[in-house]
Amino acid sequence: MKQDTTLQRVINSGGRIEREYGLGRQRVDLLVLWPLAPAQDEKPDWTRWQGPVQKVVVELKVLHKSLAQTISRGLEQTRSYMDTCGTKDGHLVIFNRDPKVPWEDKIFQRIETYQGMDITVWGM
Repeated sequence: MKQDTTLQRVINSGGRIEREYGLGRQRVDLLVLWPLAPAQDEKPDWTRWQGPVQKVVVELKVLHKSLAQTISRGLEQTRSYMDTCGTKDGHLVIFNRDPKVPWEDKIFQRIETYQGMDITVWGM
């Protein structure tokens, strides 16, 4: 099975990817964790996780009904996950699986502000 090279680079460089990470009763699709403490050769790698950790919430959605509805629901979920994780880094990825829609109309990136928090929305 082919690995996703972008996510694999995060893991190989010292980060962690949690898939379907449980947050209370909800589950975020991906939670990217990155230790902010520098690696030190004389200490074991696990010590990097004892200090501050950058957390990035990534919520994945398949376009259903309308783009506006899908984004609205996705922003609500992403913001909730961000609050639960205690992070300001959130991304919402919308997949448009309609083969009739050309790629140039599917691909986009923009910042949406939801309840005072910026969330990057990606279309693909």
